[in-house]
Amino acid sequence: MRRLVLPLVLLVLAIAPSSAPASSRDVAATHTAIVAGYALARAGVATIPVAQSKIESFNRKLATECPGAGSGTPENEASQPMGHEVAVALWSLAYGSAAGPIKRFATAIRPLRWTSARVNSVARSLVANLTALATIPLPDLCGDVRAWKASGFTTVPPHVAELVRRVESLEVPEIPWRLLSPYMRGGDARRVAYIRRAERKIAEAEFVKGQSDWYLVLQTLGLPP
Repeated sequence: MRRLVLPLVLLVLAIAPSSAPASSRDVAATHTAIVAGYALARAGVATIPVAQSKIESFNRKLATECPGAGSGTPENEASQPMGHEVAVALWSLAYGSAAGPIKRFATAIRPLRWTSARVNSVARSLVANLTALATIPLPDLCGDVRAWKASGFTTVPPHVAELVRRVESLEVPEIPWRLLSPYMRGGDARRVAYIRRAERKIAEAEFVKGQSDWYLVLQTLGLPP
């Protein structure tokens, strides 16, 4: 996995200006995208404790329903998809906590059009991947780990491997903020500055809690890291 758990990567459209002067449509679309990203950033910061509470509640549920279900799992490459599925479950909870703000962000971005085909392509990809992350189904970790153990730790359930592959393919790019400046007007720069601060705050929260949450759930299930 690229990250073990990601409470929310706050993203605004990656603008790649052409050599031609920005048109009024480019400026208007960029402003709309930044306003939408600003709203998403504010919601994302507020979501950090909400997501953490859901993850802790989820771990308690596992501790009640299937503690140590994967006990005996060998520490080898064949078992890695099971650990990755735990990360997917945490992504599901974290991104799902921000599903409403992400949906509003996507609704604002979808109608926008720029004069650059590249920018339009980035916008479509960003909305599609962020929406997919917000709708990751929460896997049945208890059932899947039990099936893994029942196979003698030889066969990862096929749907587990498929889910992990699908989620890992959801690339959400880092935003080259310096490329936004030709299209920004008025208070856009102030909003972008806030979004960047929010990104750092979320990254810090991820660093502090992300890996520990992953290890905790693995321990609850009896799976190796």
